[in-house]
Amino acid sequence: MSSKLAHRFHDLHRSGCFVSPNPWNVGSAIILAQLGFKALATTSSGFAWSIGRRDNHITLDESLGHLRAMSASVDLPVSADFEGGFATEPEDVGTNVTRAAATGIAGLSIEDSTGDTTRPLFDFTLAVERISAARRALDHEGSGVLLTARSEGFVAGRPDLRETARRLTAYAEAGADCLFAPGLRSMSDITDIVKAVAPKPVNVLVGSDFTTLAALADVGVRRISVGGALARTAWAGFLRAAAEIAEHGTFTGLTSATPSAELERAFARE
Repeated sequence: MSSKLAHRFHDLHRSGCFVSPNPWNVGSAIILAQLGFKALATTSSGFAWSIGRRDNHITLDESLGHLRAMSASVDLPVSADFEGGFATEPEDVGTNVTRAAATGIAGLSIEDSTGDTTRPLFDFTLAVERISAARRALDHEGSGVLLTARSEGFVAGRPDLRETARRLTAYAEAGADCLFAPGLRSMSDITDIVKAVAPKPVNVLVGSDFTTLAALADVGVRRISVGGALARTAWAGFLRAAAEIAEHGTFTGLTSATPSAELERAFARE
């Protein structure tokens, strides 16, 4: 089944533009599938918050378990936010990518951020070698999992468009199927990245109301994700209602809650 879904995921990138929203648990994945989205993507931050962790503070085994659960929950391609591959050295990244591919996912992303504020991005050569290792691992594994390479400069304190384009171009040459630079908000910057890596498809992160699907499609973007934004939106409602109870002893925030009957219908199993 994962090979079939991977093939479907590749097909979605060939033309047009689609939104692949980011559920953070099985329930949110099921709801998004029912809303008619054609593919989903996990969110490392959303999942981490759901188990009381900060982003980039989950373990490899926790990530793999999450990917298995998410992939099994819907009959849609699911792409994994696989952070930095949970390793530094290319060989170890390849080993972990092989394990991730076995969870049933249709795609995964590998990023080039280190988590070190003094050196936020892996050195260029090592970053490219990490993508090459992921490519070899997926080719050997054989299920067709789509590889997305991410350059994190715009969210890691190094917002250099020329360097971002250089890295993404090199990642494309190293075998990435899709390219992604989270944090881009200027349509001119997005357009430049699309042109730099063409004909490879580009994913754009939309975490706030700064553009539209139509506008991104017009400049050649193939895929849109929302990262942890849906999880943050859910947390916002929870925090407002809970804070009202704690601070005022009133319960008006609960009046906007989704009716339990609606959720029961959504999660009914025949």
